[in-house]
Amino acid sequence: MAYQYYNRYSDFIINGEQTVVPFVYITPKVTDKNYIYKIAQSRLDKVSQEFYNSPYFGWLILQANPQFGGLENNIYDGAVLIIPFPLQGGIRKSFLLLWQVIYRQTIVVTF
Repeated sequence: MAYQYYNRYSDFIINGEQTVVPFVYITPKVTDKNYIYKIAQSRLDKVSQEFYNSPYFGWLILQANPQFGGLENNIYDGAVLIIPFPLQGGIRKSFLLLWQVIYRQTIVVTF
């Protein structure tokens, strides 16, 4: 199933300029998967394709692994990555947390 592209940065464009995207911590869940990253073999688009059947969610994997500073180049060989799973739950939680940070509104949702 193909996913429609959504510009997740649209709320951070002010007067045509990109602003800083705030950090959001995604709490690990029991349904999350683990993946062992292998230098020269692994890429986040390929990992995303393997778990989500779409190459466009490497950003979500990075967000769930803040120890790498948001950069794939910082992931070392043999690192165990947390893969938010299922995809819809991970995206939903990510966007709700961002909403709370941006608009300073609390939304209570069970994940």
